[in-house]
Amino acid sequence: MGKLLASIQNTVIAGITLTILILAFQSGWFANYTADMAFYARYMHVLSGVMWIGLLWYFNFVQIPTMPTIPDELKPAIGKHIAPAALFWFRWGAMATLITGLWLASVNGYIVEALTFGEGTVLIGIGMWMAIIMWFNVWFIIWPSQKIALGIVEADADAKPAAARKAMLFSRTNTLLSIPMLFCMVGQQNGIAF
Repeated sequence: MGKLLASIQNTVIAGITLTILILAFQSGWFANYTADMAFYARYMHVLSGVMWIGLLWYFNFVQIPTMPTIPDELKPAIGKHIAPAALFWFRWGAMATLITGLWLASVNGYIVEALTFGEGTVLIGIGMWMAIIMWFNVWFIIWPSQKIALGIVEADADAKPAAARKAMLFSRTNTLLSIPMLFCMVGQQNGIAF
């Protein structure tokens, strides 16, 4: 068991294998294709959303506030090793969450209505647009700024602090948006409507 859990790759593969085994023994596997696809889309959406928002909150509640207290000689470990790895999972978690969320809305037949704030889908539509804004921030503002701040791409030394601040402010914007976005997502599913 130690070898299995010592590697994140093996741990994830084991988790996926266990999920498939549970699915294989489920009665009526694919008996109701539409309901099953909605379930799988929702499961994948929640799974990737946990990765994305979990890392967003890690950055904002743990890493950013702790960085000023870390001794200077230890900061390169964060900037050169931990942050780039976390940012990889962060941005791809955002991408997977967006794709699976659109898949879920499509399978359930409300994608156009939600994105245009149609009747009965205003709440989920607000949540979807917040998530799209957050995804955009990750891919087109936070990640490019972090590449400069962390020295992944070449930039003047003066550009690094400004890029770090920009990444932090947009990360905080996403943290702010994540709270009502999650309310909208859960609220719509549980019958709260505008």
